[in-house]
Amino acid sequence: MRKTALALFLVVAAYGLSVMAQAPSTDAAPPVFANLNQLMRGVLYPAANVVFSAQADNPAEIKFIPGHDPNMSTDPLTSSFGGWQAVENAALALAESATLLTNASRHCSNGVAVPAKDPAWAAFVQEVRDASMKAYKAAQAKDQDKIVEISETLSTSCSGCHRKFRDRKAPENRCKPS
Repeated sequence: MRKTALALFLVVAAYGLSVMAQAPSTDAAPPVFANLNQLMRGVLYPAANVVFSAQADNPAEIKFIPGHDPNMSTDPLTSSFGGWQAVENAALALAESATLLTNASRHCSNGVAVPAKDPAWAAFVQEVRDASMKAYKAAQAKDQDKIVEISETLSTSCSGCHRKFRDRKAPENRCKPS
């Protein structure tokens, strides 16, 4: 009986190890489809603009456009998930995008690898993440004054990184510390 149980255990253990060997590693970076410029233009820039818009216009007072289906709105603030919920979602998108900025497989539009291992890059990414989560909490509280305050912090973290890593005069130098 013991030999049978031991044999069964060994078969199950061997099977488990073979399944584990075939499973994809969770340590591997996820695949990258967009270069840094595309990621910025497609995710971070639009999301930041939703957060920044709450400085001037109270999201609770934004009205749906008469005659337009909110499900088809291209403006997150007037969509089915508009108002403060749009600001919450945009802040979370920014926070989640910070992780996408750390993928060492990502490249800038000039082909230079994103400086994911550079301590300054990591600090700027963390600042974006932290400011985004503060914006999320302010949006949850529907606190426009706090959004104004946090927007300055968010803008500063973005512009600091841009000054260091985005050379507008010489695009071939993007992603290289200035």
